[in-house]
Amino acid sequence: MTSDFSDIDVESHKIVFAGAMGAGKTTAIRSISDVEPVSTDVENFEGGGGGKLHTTVAMDFGKVKLDDKTQLSLYGTPGQERFKFMWPIVSRDAFGLVFLINNNSDNPLELLDVYLKHFRPTIDKSAAVVGITCSDLTKKHTADDYQDIIKNHSLKMPAFSIDARRRDDVLLLLNAVLSLNEAKRYHQPDE
Repeated sequence: MTSDFSDIDVESHKIVFAGAMGAGKTTAIRSISDVEPVSTDVENFEGGGGGKLHTTVAMDFGKVKLDDKTQLSLYGTPGQERFKFMWPIVSRDAFGLVFLINNNSDNPLELLDVYLKHFRPTIDKSAAVVGITCSDLTKKHTADDYQDIIKNHSLKMPAFSIDARRRDDVLLLLNAVLSLNEAKRYHQPDE
């Protein structure tokens, strides 16, 4: 799984994965990265996150080259509330956001609401999508329920049920971010 990222003519974009502990951020980056991801996981002493043994404390980092001209730098934010000071640091200059929400968590819709509020400045400058994980474990909420939360924030973004372990599912999210940014670029008024 090695890739040459030294091409001069390659367009590089920063994509940030955000969500609560146990939503699948580290797993998603691992499933798609062409290089061995950098991870700042430590032992989880606080519980939560569906019994996760480890948790991210600073960020995860990986890279994927989609084609001859497009490379993505992938950053995963820590999910625990006590590390939220890292969220604006990691998301600075993001080309796009991928919100991962564990549908099997206690209050997944409330979690999405928190992330949309906190990341609103970044959302307004880039593109964002929602990946709903663990939908196979519960039918607690549908994509329509997530769309209602998104609409409550006067936002438009797609929400997909995905498996963060599957490369194709994560690729769907990344391609959606790229397409939304492309659409935004062509619908901006001329300055």
